[in-house]
Amino acid sequence: MSHSINATQLFIIGSHASQTMSPDLWNPVFEALGNHWSYEPRDVPAHSPMQEIRNSLLSTEVIGANVTMPHKQWAAGIADERSEQVSLSGAANLLIRQGGKLHAYNTDLIAVATKLATRMHDHVVFLGAGGAARAALVALQGHIGTVTIADRDQEAANQLLSLATHMGVPGKSVDWPRASQAAAAGFPHH
Repeated sequence: MSHSINATQLFIIGSHASQTMSPDLWNPVFEALGNHWSYEPRDVPAHSPMQEIRNSLLSTEVIGANVTMPHKQWAAGIADERSEQVSLSGAANLLIRQGGKLHAYNTDLIAVATKLATRMHDHVVFLGAGGAARAALVALQGHIGTVTIADRDQEAANQLLSLATHMGVPGKSVDWPRASQAAAAGFPHH
């Protein structure tokens, strides 16, 4: 992966990106390394027009961006290149500019696969149905018996259940007030 010598900008894009600690953590590291990179938050509320954001990420000064709620599905959709797992999950949390293209990655997939996809899980409860849950579901493919999905947005829960069904994982969605019951049902009682 090569970047222009002028590429120095990294961003975190999300509805509350300015509240994250990431820039405060990474900017001193970049300074200590002696490079001129900067990691800046971009608050982008849900339902914002996103074409301008995409266009700005293609600037030769930009290296890439972390993407957080609620834009992980947008990031997967607008990328010029994406892995099969990102395509299946429909979620990306990292966009890297390479030339005139954006490449989508999902580090949530890697983390879940590394920690949890090493054994079979009889029942998995997803408390939330956003981009991280979509990535976790895909990362656990072949390692889940059944799923229960709860989200404040019942349509989002139903969409994640549809993805699970498409992947051959049976399950159900429950409304948010029943989420704690669903989680407790997955634990053995002594």
